[in-house]
This record gives sequence, C-alpha cells and structure tokens, in this order.
Amino acid sequence: MLTCREITALVTDYLEGRLTFGQRVRFQLHVGMCRSCRRYLSQMRATVRMLGKVPDEPLPPDVEDAMLKQFRTWKKPPGEGG
Repeated sequence: MLTCREITALVTDYLEGRLTFGQRVRFQLHVGMCRSCRRYLSQMRATVRMLGKVPDEPLPPDVEDAMLKQFRTWKKPPGEGG
C-alpha cells in the first residue's frame, strides 16, 4: 500500500488521470482507508475547481515588483541545501 507521503506526491497525476491502473488502485485503496489523505484529496479537488474560476488578469505592476523583490532575496533555511 502507498504511504501518505507517496499519496501527496501522486495526487496531481491522479487528478489528471496519469496513473497506471495499478497505481490508481493502490491510490484509491489508501485514500479509502486514510481520513487525512481523503481530506487532502478533497482539498486538492477544491483547489483545482477554484483555480479554474480565477480570472486571468495581470498583476498590478507594483504587486509584481514587490513579489519579484521577495523572490530575489529569498534564502533557504540552514540545512535545506543550496
């Protein structure tokens, strides 16, 4: 059976129908027995539904500039590698 960690790694492929039959069966078996993973799958489905409804509008320039500045200065915490 798959682990919860494996479920989180496979959830996108599952929702997009990219798992093999065997992977899909193992995924569904785990989700059927794990309340936390059922909740996670439900949250992911809701996220996909909501993102499909977000209008495709550009960010205001000041917001984009602020976000880019944050990303450029972002550093990983010690111990997480380069």
